[in-house]
Amino acid sequence: MEPSASVQVPGVLYRVEHHTRYVYASQVELAHHLAQLRPLSVETLQQCEQHRCDIEPVPGHRSSSLDAFGNQRLFFACYAPHDTLSVRAVSLVRVYPTPEPRWERSPAWESVRERLQYRPGQPNEPAAEFAFGSHFAPRFDEAASYASTEFTAGRPLLEAAHALMHRLHAEFTYDPSSTEVHTRAPQALQLRHGVCQDYAHVMISALRSLGLAARYVSGYLRSRPRPGEEQLVGADASHAWVAVWCPVHGWVEFDPTNDRRPAADYVRVAVGRDFADISPLRGVIRGGGEHELQVAVNVSPAQG
Repeated sequence: MEPSASVQVPGVLYRVEHHTRYVYASQVELAHHLAQLRPLSVETLQQCEQHRCDIEPVPGHRSSSLDAFGNQRLFFACYAPHDTLSVRAVSLVRVYPTPEPRWERSPAWESVRERLQYRPGQPNEPAAEFAFGSHFAPRFDEAASYASTEFTAGRPLLEAAHALMHRLHAEFTYDPSSTEVHTRAPQALQLRHGVCQDYAHVMISALRSLGLAARYVSGYLRSRPRPGEEQLVGADASHAWVAVWCPVHGWVEFDPTNDRRPAADYVRVAVGRDFADISPLRGVIRGGGEHELQVAVNVSPAQG
């Protein structure tokens, strides 16, 4: 594992293992892949202390870089023929308690929307790029209408976002068979069924359709809860939730799938406009034919 700087403050150290395996019906002659599997290091939230990514067959080329959102990405290419691909990422991540925002200091949502709007001759607010629609989380009228029940005149932004999360959780059904990885927010809102990706995309679309900035957060949940704690939906797999921008508190996270604010049992891997920006593993191959995909995730407390 390659070491990185750690912050010596109280926190929970997790060992995160994400193993992806492809089995192809015929040989792949050439493959180029992009992986986003290294957890983020975010001041006050978490630090990735160690990380390694083992790939079989051994790539002929591999290199890493940061994307436009600050996520670590790994590019690798396999030039030799192969009929299986294994990508196993193992990380040690220290996660710190997430303090509750001071809800009473949250400004009215309309004032935040106004701050995000373009004003000639005025400095641009960096968060404004997340107020625009994206492929999976576009701005559309039905999403704005859905959010309007919670976003009443003068209501504090974070209070309204919390209420929207609660309503979405109550009105949607978690159903892995109802959608697929390519389902967009308009279809998910109509179905009122889906998985964590769909919950996140719908909430992001609703916020953006009101002119607010919201981004997609991908990561993991603690696999096994402590005694007496309820098992969260999305454990033992990649999870997704939402962050809304507040000028007082910065990016504040909400998990509509589980109707709660992410805490020290959440590990963040990447942030982006939607799933398309931060897919854990994608690629272009020549050959292969049909394939079988196996994904296993485990997040457990580590010593240290």
